[in-house]
Amino acid sequence: MSDTSLQSAQPERSGEPVIQMQGVNKWFGQFHVLKDIDLSVTQGERIVLCGPSGSGKSTTIRCLNRLEEHQQGRIVINGVELTNDLKQIEAIRSEVGMVFQHFNLFPHLTVLQNCMLAPMWVRKLPRHQAEEIAMHYLERVRIPEQAGKFPGQLSGGQQQRVAIARALCMKPKIMLFDEPTSALDPEMVKEVLDTMIGLAESGMTMLCVTHEMGFARTVADRVIFMDRGEIVEQADPETFFTRPSNERTKLFLSQILH
Repeated sequence: MSDTSLQSAQPERSGEPVIQMQGVNKWFGQFHVLKDIDLSVTQGERIVLCGPSGSGKSTTIRCLNRLEEHQQGRIVINGVELTNDLKQIEAIRSEVGMVFQHFNLFPHLTVLQNCMLAPMWVRKLPRHQAEEIAMHYLERVRIPEQAGKFPGQLSGGQQQRVAIARALCMKPKIMLFDEPTSALDPEMVKEVLDTMIGLAESGMTMLCVTHEMGFARTVADRVIFMDRGEIVEQADPETFFTRPSNERTKLFLSQILH
């Protein structure tokens, strides 16, 4: 297999939306966690979601692959509407990779085996092909030498890079990151952010929930500020950080940047 065939085909950025959320509402019991969320993401766009704890950021991206179920509104991913239809959910999940705050690696499997599992079980790839793809993406996140180790033998930053490689092995069209650095020691944050910056530069469509504002400034095409279940403000990084228009945004930025 050639190296180019291993690459996830990332088309040039276009105006076509790959994610559409229209009037999305969600409740946890009586708590209205998402309120009329409207969001459209084009191919290759890099979105950072920020906001105070409990603002609905993580719930928003978890709704995009049905880890959370929305009660009202429409979510369309790559032209497929997200409903209770299990086949549609599986189809969308096969195109949408996700990296969590905690690494969720299988401790009894090696790094290589963790990365091979989904391509073999979901994509039905033969072992040799799954292994070749897994090694390709371990090289891409710069830890191929860790392939034979178990997750418990790695640092937190290395484990999170394995989690990113594992998601990439499914060759997703969209990557979701839910606070991928918040469980890491400060000295490990940079290596994960560097990996994500490299991924962004490859043209991957990305939605990232993070408190790393330096990352947002460097990588994001658009920064979205959420509070109390609503999208309060969204803008390019320059406008967002230097000329926010909403008072809630200004207060949030004053708290995290000073």
